Amino acid sequence: MPLVSMSTYKAPPLFSSPDVQTIFPSLFRTVRGIRYRRERIITPDGDFLDLDWSETGASRLIIMSHGLEGDSRRSYVLGMVRAFNRRGWDALAWNMRGCSGEPNKLPRFYHSGATEDLEAVVAHVRQISPRHRGVGLVGFSLGGNITLKYLGERGKAVDPLIVGAVAFSVPCDLAAGAREMARSRNRIYLSRFLRLLHGKIRAKMTLMPGRITDQGYHRIKTFKDFDDRYTAPLHGFESAEDYWRRASSNQFLPAIAVPALIVNAANDPFLGEDCYPIAEARRHPKVYLEIPSSGGHVGFVSFTRGGEYWSETRAGEFLAEVSAAPR
Repeated sequence: MPLVSMSTYKAPPLFSSPDVQTIFPSLFRTVRGIRYRRERIITPDGDFLDLDWSETGASRLIIMSHGLEGDSRRSYVLGMVRAFNRRGWDALAWNMRGCSGEPNKLPRFYHSGATEDLEAVVAHVRQISPRHRGVGLVGFSLGGNITLKYLGERGKAVDPLIVGAVAFSVPCDLAAGAREMARSRNRIYLSRFLRLLHGKIRAKMTLMPGRITDQGYHRIKTFKDFDDRYTAPLHGFESAEDYWRRASSNQFLPAIAVPALIVNAANDPFLGEDCYPIAEARRHPKVYLEIPSSGGHVGFVSFTRGGEYWSETRAGEFLAEVSAAPR
């Protein structure tokens, strides 16, 4: 029964609020000392992905997938990179299409179910990096959904390099997450996401005139509005609901064949009730679910001497344990 009944995370004083947990790291956390080596790879459909490497010469590698409108420079990614480098792992933080500072080439961009791009990254690692004999996956929010869906789609046929995964703040049910984000309490977050996504649309308009337009964008008020107008038609879905149904990771959890830890805070303001796959974890010997009482969305703030957040310590411990276990 891999349902973690007692989480070790305890919020610092004055940090029990889900909004403080969510906003504080984004505004005030700085992670120094990470120097990336950037590599660009070409995807099978002729687009590109920018990969940022932080290497120690290790035989183990962590591949990190950021969240919605994130990138490899976000503090939650840099903190995780630093934590794994300290533990003797190389780290690869890949930027989803259009998230590395340059618009991608095709009308499509990234979405919560785009596991083909994570597959391209894993395949590239296998091809060019023979020293890496164990690969762990870490995903945040949208990137966590991609990570879990990727593992479930492949099941027992998953690349044998992969030893396990950790996913934080995962909207395992995208419809439930979209409904939660549409609540009035989340208006400030939703407005920010829609503003950033508008920038992606405008960049594509410049790159490919006449192929995409932002006319009437001011009428988009929810993720359903955005996904109906852009995500679904650009990526082969019939509607927002069809996209949410097909891309949600919860339906893929039963097929996961490597140890996977999901950490969703009970007070995450972005997650609806169906984003906590309690029944699935109880039935699955390798899918672990941990629900700290606090943590917000990709928060889990800690004040330690080394500057490491609890989520980074937790991921490091879990993947060290599963990578050392016989397979």
